[in-house]
This record gives sequence, structure tokens and C-alpha cells, in this order.
Amino acid sequence: MIRARTFMDARQQSHSNAELNWWIFMRISGLILIFLILGHIYMTFIQVSEADATFDAVVSKLSNPAWKFYDWLILALSLMHGANGARYSIEDYVRSRPNRAWVKGLFYTVIAVVFAFGTIGLFSI
Repeated sequence: MIRARTFMDARQQSHSNAELNWWIFMRISGLILIFLILGHIYMTFIQVSEADATFDAVVSKLSNPAWKFYDWLILALSLMHGANGARYSIEDYVRSRPNRAWVKGLFYTVIAVVFAFGTIGLFSI
């Protein structure tokens, strides 16, 4: 597992380009997610008064494809970021190779189902 703090350390410790790319992805997606989620919080809870926060207001907002894409981007990036972090933990704590394969397979299935339901729910509005 890569425990590097800098890009050069990660490059030296990675066993494949895929691991190095995931290391880079975690840094970039975390930074992007901070701004996406802060923007979402601002537009959802600060910019809108409590009286205006109704189901009809949310449906009206999500009728715009740009807002759907914005929320879908949060969903996709957060699931990928979280799944990759959990993959690191599974690699560290599940010692047996066959058990690790089962745990990862089950975990990735759950992530795929959550992503599918989230996407269907978001774009069905």
C-alpha cells in the first residue's frame, strides 16, 4: 500500500501505474469534492430560506440539467473516492487473499447498486 505523502514518494513506492494513478485521483477528487460539497451546502441551506425549502422547490431546481449533473458529479466522485479509500483498508486488514477477493467483490457490488439507484433517482425527477 502506498503511504507516501509526496508525488515522488508515491512514484517510488507504487508497484504499478494504476496504484500511482489512484494515489493522484484521491488527492484531486478530495480537493474537487471539498468545493462541490461546500457549493452544494451554500446553495441548499444558506442561499434558500427555510420556508422555500420544499419538495416543489427541489424538483424545480433539479429540472435544470446542470443541477442534475452537479449533484451526479458529487455522487460519482464521492462514491469513487470512498470506494478507493475502503479498498486501501481492505488491502490492509483482510490478510487472506481469497477472503480479500470476496470482501472486495461484495463491497464493489454494493457501491455499484448505490450508484445505480442514486443515478436513477436523480435523473428520474
